[in-house]
Amino acid sequence: MKGISYRGNHICFGRYALQALEPAWITSRQIEAGRRAMTRNVRRGGKIWVRSPEYWVAVVKPGRILYEMSGVAENIARKAISIAASKMPIRTQFIISG
Repeated sequence: MKGISYRGNHICFGRYALQALEPAWITSRQIEAGRRAMTRNVRRGGKIWVRSPEYWVAVVKPGRILYEMSGVAENIARKAISIAASKMPIRTQFIISG
């Protein structure tokens, strides 16, 4: 895969986000594993958005936002998003809107 993501590379819904840094194919199981890990970590606090399309396999290019989160403190968001990042087969980064 060549190039960077030109769609889905800005935070739209939440305050914190997980951004892909490498190109890869991500399966729906990996997306769901990350979502579950984040949900369990925040324990009913805040809201989580899955920005990656949930098909059998999603093509992800560098710059694509995978998850967004709001309604929690930054330290809780960092911890939850780092757990979700460990479920991904690519390098990612934590970003804050604004």
